[in-house]
Amino acid sequence: MSVLEMKVPSPGESISEVEIAQWLVSDGDYVEKDQAIAEVDSDKATLELPAEESGTITLKAEEGDAVAVGAVVCLIDTSAEKPEGFESSAEESVPAPVAAAAPKEEPKPEAKKAAPSPDPVKKSGGEKTYATGTPSIAAAKIMAENGISSNQLSGTGKDGRITKQDVVAAMAGGFSANAAQGWGGTRDQNREKMRMLRRKIAERLVSVKNETAMLTTFNEIDMKPIMDMRTKYKKAFAEHHEVNLGFMSFFTKAVTEALNLYPAVNAQIDGNELVFHDYADIGIAVSSPKGLMVPVIRNAEQMSLAEIERDIKHVAIKARDGKITPDEMTGGTFTITNGGVFGSMLSTPIINPPQAAILGMHNIVQRPVAINGEVVIRPIMYVALSYDHRIIDGKESVSFLVKVKEMLENPERMIFGAKDPAEVLLGL
Repeated sequence: MSVLEMKVPSPGESISEVEIAQWLVSDGDYVEKDQAIAEVDSDKATLELPAEESGTITLKAEEGDAVAVGAVVCLIDTSAEKPEGFESSAEESVPAPVAAAAPKEEPKPEAKKAAPSPDPVKKSGGEKTYATGTPSIAAAKIMAENGISSNQLSGTGKDGRITKQDVVAAMAGGFSANAAQGWGGTRDQNREKMRMLRRKIAERLVSVKNETAMLTTFNEIDMKPIMDMRTKYKKAFAEHHEVNLGFMSFFTKAVTEALNLYPAVNAQIDGNELVFHDYADIGIAVSSPKGLMVPVIRNAEQMSLAEIERDIKHVAIKARDGKITPDEMTGGTFTITNGGVFGSMLSTPIINPPQAAILGMHNIVQRPVAINGEVVIRPIMYVALSYDHRIIDGKESVSFLVKVKEMLENPERMIFGAKDPAEVLLGL
């Protein structure tokens, strides 16, 4: 018998430990080479662990275990024969020819039974009467179909009987059975172990608050120029570059030009030294099933809008599918986060260490603003720049954000290195 010991590979520099998030196979299963057998969490990303050889697997770690890089997590008996009927993932992806089948007869839907209306009680004079809250037959049918109970309604019919109109009116007025009953708390508690990635995020957030002199400055941006340009050219842009034109590329381009003018915003502290970067590696915060990820766009200062959009789309898909690597999320010099996609009006984003600043975008809202002495309605976005005051002075932070605002409200300035085109023409 030939047995292969599978050890945890290093997911990236400075990572010494991972956590078994989920086994994708069971003990004793037959696996094929390169088949994903587990998902492991590092303090930067969730990665898949592929089988190094084909054979029968024996697990040596449980889900939730913290395992050192280089430790054995499973054994693979490479001398084991492939079981009969075993299909690899590659074979499963190729559909086998299927014989034409006779069309199945659709099952007839069962008629919904209306909730029975309580029997009326006869008065001494022979007249029928009903208990308060008793629904009519029509009302009972609607209530049964929508899961509404009689104690959630007030009847307006004779003797307080609930009529069809009572139910319809309550539903039309925003009536909700769940809202009326509450969400049914049981007072039970459920405890879950924090995953390694979430624990690391928590540690970093606390350390940022404790170890930096973080302040936030705000401004507002009239998005009409960008929105008009996007509306005018988005179809041609998509056809020519095969990628959609979004707002993030405009913000990234404006940020890279502003970073060139205010290099301290693009710097970081290393011991007793300030490190200035002659490049702009921009982290773009994206949401994923595992939490917030910040992949990095390298040398964004050299990219066109189309190149930025392609890179953002590429890393966003990888983050969503859980295929982003630690190397793709390290080394950024500045970060942009967009809480506006979730409806945020204003926030104070937290710096992504060891960077010195982060720009927060928010939702776009039609607001009244004064332009040339007149009140007009414009699409306005509030933006926030959180910065480390140890590196960046107030003047630089405010000037940086004002420069970003100017370029987004005058997009042609991005072409001329943040200058007014007239100034370039005049050599000023």
